[in-house]
Amino acid sequence: MGAIIDFFRDGGSFMFVILFILILGVSIIIERLLYISFKNRIDSTAFVNRIIELLQRGKVNNAIELCAVSQAALPRIVRAGLEEANKSPKEIQNALELAAMIEFPKLEKRTHFLGVIANVATLMGLLGTIFGLISSFTAVAQAEASMKAQLLTAGISVAMNTTAFGIITAIPCMLSHAYIQERTTEIIDGINQNVARIYRRIVALKG
Repeated sequence: MGAIIDFFRDGGSFMFVILFILILGVSIIIERLLYISFKNRIDSTAFVNRIIELLQRGKVNNAIELCAVSQAALPRIVRAGLEEANKSPKEIQNALELAAMIEFPKLEKRTHFLGVIANVATLMGLLGTIFGLISSFTAVAQAEASMKAQLLTAGISVAMNTTAFGIITAIPCMLSHAYIQERTTEIIDGINQNVARIYRRIVALKG
């Protein structure tokens, strides 16, 4: 713990900025993982099979009630289409597409910020490096001989520590961004496939 405190202290004021960026990034990562893994968690196969079964039995209202039980994106989109089940195929499709336009941004929300945060953390680390090197050169040029070594060491510590902390912050943000984006794409693709199955079933029943 002492080594971490010394590392942070020797990095100077830029370390606080990078720490704030790290906290912001971790907050977004946790929020997105919780949303994708828990709030949007649903057994898609069982849900779709149950909806199709209810539709085959003509129980559209029961299917709507089943959708209302979950707050995940798939049931909410399907519900929008089922509520228009007595209308034309085009109107049903429009309802599904409109619901998807509302739900998909919720899945993708804030994820792109992780890439920005990773870049900003790296740049702040480099900025701290530049200021640290400027301090070192200033110390060599202006300070008394007895103080040069101490000031030079302090400036180099700022330069190296801020760069290291910026990279330490950027790496998990970049990896999390890639994982969350990939997971979100998989969820959206699965929703599109399942909604298409249900849409075809609704239209077939009308025909």
